[in-house]
Amino acid sequence: MSQKVLIVLTSHDTLGDTGKETGYYLAEVSHPVAVFDRAGIAVDYVSPKGGKAPMTGVELEDPLNTAFLNNSEKMKQVENTLTPSQVNPADYDAIFYAGGHGTMWDFADNEALASIAANIYDRGGIVAAVCHGPAGLVNIKLSNGDYLVAGKTVAGFTNEEEEATGLTKVVPFLLEDKLTERGATVEKAPKFEAKVVTSDRLVTGQNPASAGGVGEAIVALLKAEK
Repeated sequence: MSQKVLIVLTSHDTLGDTGKETGYYLAEVSHPVAVFDRAGIAVDYVSPKGGKAPMTGVELEDPLNTAFLNNSEKMKQVENTLTPSQVNPADYDAIFYAGGHGTMWDFADNEALASIAANIYDRGGIVAAVCHGPAGLVNIKLSNGDYLVAGKTVAGFTNEEEEATGLTKVVPFLLEDKLTERGATVEKAPKFEAKVVTSDRLVTGQNPASAGGVGEAIVALLKAEK
């Protein structure tokens, strides 16, 4: 049976009270999915509300973005995401939380998604996230009662990067601070440079530049499992 990854997208489309739109960041989906496609790994998509997930970061000079947007099957998937209640965790070898600022509003407190991720990890599967996607990790507790990230080394969008985007006071919490609070050790690259960290079966990336590398690290772990 072919291996399968569940990709989590945000349903949140407003950037706090700025009046700006947000959502998931396209390259943080298109780049890992290109890696999964090459490896013959299938993907499904889920979001907190299901249905069409709001997309941002549509940079057409990125050939992987363009290929994704021009693929009707892929677009159909991200416009018809599953709801958490439609997901059977046993169907997936890995769960991957894509980033984008929208995640900061609807990932952390989603108990259904946290339960799916904990189930996958407790069964020996992989949990992964990139950029702001680790917002989905901060409240995941495993069957032993520990936070998933406690005692692990992780990467995620840093305080310096948030400051550089001018959104430190807009986001509901600072991701780096929250991960540290939960007992994780945050490893950082300089602002907006690629950084991918694998800690046991947890794979995290710092920013959009890290998205393809996170995909590659997931595939490496999946191959090792086989």
